[in-house]
Amino acid sequence: MRIVPTSDVSASSVLSKDKFPLRLLFCLVVAAVLQLTLTRQAAAEPYKLGIMDKVSVRVVEWQTAEGQFREWPGITGEYIIGPNGDLALPFAGELQATGHTTSEIAKEIARNLQDKFGLADAPATSVEIIEFRPVFVAGEVHTPGKYPYDPEMTVLKAVSLAGGMRRGLDEGQRFERDFINAKGSYDVLVTERARLMAKKARLTAEGADEDKVAPPEALAKLPGADEMVADEMSILETNKNAFDLRLKGLNELQELYSNEIVSLDKKVDNQNRQVDLYKRELDKTAKLVDKGLVVSSRSLGLETTLADTQADLLDLDAASLRAKQEMNKAALDTIDLKNERKSKIALDMQETKSKLDENTLQIKMYSQLMTEALVNAPNATQLTGVDAAKLVSYTIVRTVAGKVTEIPASESTNVQPGDLVKVAVANEKS
Repeated sequence: MRIVPTSDVSASSVLSKDKFPLRLLFCLVVAAVLQLTLTRQAAAEPYKLGIMDKVSVRVVEWQTAEGQFREWPGITGEYIIGPNGDLALPFAGELQATGHTTSEIAKEIARNLQDKFGLADAPATSVEIIEFRPVFVAGEVHTPGKYPYDPEMTVLKAVSLAGGMRRGLDEGQRFERDFINAKGSYDVLVTERARLMAKKARLTAEGADEDKVAPPEALAKLPGADEMVADEMSILETNKNAFDLRLKGLNELQELYSNEIVSLDKKVDNQNRQVDLYKRELDKTAKLVDKGLVVSSRSLGLETTLADTQADLLDLDAASLRAKQEMNKAALDTIDLKNERKSKIALDMQETKSKLDENTLQIKMYSQLMTEALVNAPNATQLTGVDAAKLVSYTIVRTVAGKVTEIPASESTNVQPGDLVKVAVANEKS
C-alpha cells in the first residue's frame, strides 16, 4: 500500500467514489450518537406538568394536642390541569402548572395555604401524577385513537396499545405483524414484571423494617433496574418517615401522660399528709373544746378545711385516673398503628405476588406467539434489529415551545405525553 503525501492529494481524490460514502457514513454515525446523547439527557430531566395531566393533591397537618394527623378534605383530591395550563384548587387559588414539576407545585400550594390561613408552619403537601396526558396513535394501526401514557412508553408499546398493525396489510406480512404485536405486548409485560419485582423487594424490606431495598439478582440484570429500585427506595423512605413520625407522636403522648401521672401522684401524697395533719389538729382541738379551753368555732373551721382538702384529694385521684386512661389509649393506638402497617404490607405483598404469577403466564404466552410467528415467517427475525424499518416507519409529531415538530422515530424511541405517533408501511415488500 502506497502512502500519498498530503500535498499530492487532489480534491477529486477526496470526493472519489470510494471515499465519499465513508465520509457520509461517518457523519451519520456521529449524528446518531449525538441524538442518542440528547435523548438520554432529556430523559434524565424531571417531568414537567402539562395540559390534561391528572394529579392527586393531598394536604395533611400534624395536630400536636390530638397526637394525630389531620387531613384537609376541602383541598385533598384529584385535579386535571386545564386548557390554560392552570391548576385550580380551593383556597390555594389557580396555579400555573405547565412547565413545573410536582414538587414545585406542592411547595407553592403549601405557601399559599400558609399565607391565606396565617399558619405558623406550612402544611405537609404532596402532588402526585396519577394520569399523564394521553398519547395519540394514527396511521396503519388496528385501532387509531387516544391512549393513556406510561412513563416507560416507547413507539412499539404505543403501537401495541393501538391493537398492532392494521389487519388489512398484505397477507405476506401477516406473521411479521403478529410478531410486532406479540413483541410489543411482551416488552410491556417484561417492564411490568421488573416493576413488580422491585415493589416486592421494597415490601420485603418494609416487612423486615430495613432501611434499604435489596433488589433480586433477576432484576439487577434488566435495563432500567437502578431507576426502578430508586423509585421503590423513595417510596420506602416516605412510608418509613410517615410511620416513624406517627409513632413518635404517640410515644411522646404516652410520655406526657406518664409525667402527668407522676406529678399527680406527688400531689396526692402531699394532700394525704395534709389530711393527716388536719385530723390530728382536729383531735387536739376537740379535746380543748371539751375542756372549754378554746371556742367551738375553731374546731368547725378545721373540719371545713379538712373537708376541702379531702375533696381536692378526690379531684386529684380522678385526674390521675383520666391520665392513666389516656396513656392506655395512646398505647393501644401505638399497637393499632403497628398492626395496621403490618397488615397493609402483607396485603400489598399478596397482591404483588398474584400479579407476578399472572404476569409470568402472560409473558410465556406472548413468548410462544413470537416463536410461532418466527417459525412461519423466518424473515420476521429482521424485526428484532435495524431492518424493521424496511417494513414499518414511525414518526412522532410533538409540540415543542408552541411549535409542531415531526421527528423520525424507531420502535425503541421514547414517547412523551401528548405525542402523536404516526405509523406507515413501506410500499415495497421486505
